[in-house]
Amino acid sequence: MVCLGNICRSPMADGHLRKKVKDLKLNVFVDSAGTANYHVGKAPDKRMISTGAKFGTPIDDLRARQFKATDFDKFDVIYCMDSENLKNVLSLARNENDYQKARLLLNELQPNADLAVPDPYFGTMADFEAVYELLDKAIDCIIEKIKNGKIR
Repeated sequence: MVCLGNICRSPMADGHLRKKVKDLKLNVFVDSAGTANYHVGKAPDKRMISTGAKFGTPIDDLRARQFKATDFDKFDVIYCMDSENLKNVLSLARNENDYQKARLLLNELQPNADLAVPDPYFGTMADFEAVYELLDKAIDCIIEKIKNGKIR
């Protein structure tokens, strides 16, 4: 899961997917990163931590890191929260295989719509909760694909 700073959207997507794959006993490794290095080593935004706690998805143990080209070697799918972060991830792709791994998360909900997960950073708690609900729906689509063998 990739966003800009790795303190709002991507750690919530990471934590929520981790929780669901653990609950379902699926063998999936999940992580998140940011395309920028603004918050490396820092915990997620307190408002996102609070939102996660409210909905039963603890993320306070996660720490921000920056996406790097070697992440293409570690992951089968790299979900980006918006087109700008997708562009930044793709700029590090070393070959066609890397390029094919990166995609927009919300295309799981609305294929080829290329919609962005809104960044709640400058918003209200309602914006953080709306992002959580949107991520929950997209992650449910991912879980179904994992269970059906469409994503490994």
